[in-house]
Amino acid sequence: MLYNPDAPKKPTNLSLNSDLVQKAKDENINLSSVVEFAIVEELKARKEIEWKEENKNAISDYNRFVEKTGFFSDGMRSF
Repeated sequence: MLYNPDAPKKPTNLSLNSDLVQKAKDENINLSSVVEFAIVEELKARKEIEWKEENKNAISDYNRFVEKTGFFSDGMRSF
């Protein structure tokens, strides 16, 4: 799990562009929800990059294997 969604909320101070904050308020945008969503998306992106880096050798080895031997299902295709 990336984080505990049931963890209690914690008051936090952020410095944001005042015009942007006002426009969000005018549109009834919940800043807390938007910021939480943005942080989750950033964490996911960083974890994906981390995973790819940790597994780049295995991915490269597999790709070379497939180039050399093909896919196991190549003889089963009807298209």
